[in-house]
Amino acid sequence: MTEVKRLDVGDTPPAFSLPNDSGSTTSLSDFAGKQVLVYFYPKANTPGCTKEACDFRDSLSNLNALDIAVVGISPDPVDKLVKFREDHELNFPLLSDEDKSVMTAWGAFGEKKNYGKIVQGVIRSTFLINADGTVGMAKYNVRATGHVERIVREITAA
Repeated sequence: MTEVKRLDVGDTPPAFSLPNDSGSTTSLSDFAGKQVLVYFYPKANTPGCTKEACDFRDSLSNLNALDIAVVGISPDPVDKLVKFREDHELNFPLLSDEDKSVMTAWGAFGEKKNYGKIVQGVIRSTFLINADGTVGMAKYNVRATGHVERIVREITAA
């Protein structure tokens, strides 16, 4: 398996500017001076991705109370992200990375094991970007179920 370059705590993450589900563009620089959780997921409206997104939705008030915003990124086209947001009343921006360039730069796309086979795909990942623009937490190969609760627990324990 080819090793994917991964981000570590203290790294400066690659900048991005991607179309969002509201018809505009969201950039990492929009969150300068603030904390933001950036999470990468494989496909909108699939069971695992829906569970994870709804967990972020349901935890958003707790995260916002800690001055942390949330952004979800997938390779889905914008129209699918709009439907995903509407279907599940998601309350944070969903960004489209159709060419997977941002995912690749963040180490969230590449070879992974899926049901015992090596495939190219989205590596479900979550990053906390600190107010100073550095990576405060980098989690790769996370499970959709229970992931958000673990992240919130880890952030509040720090």
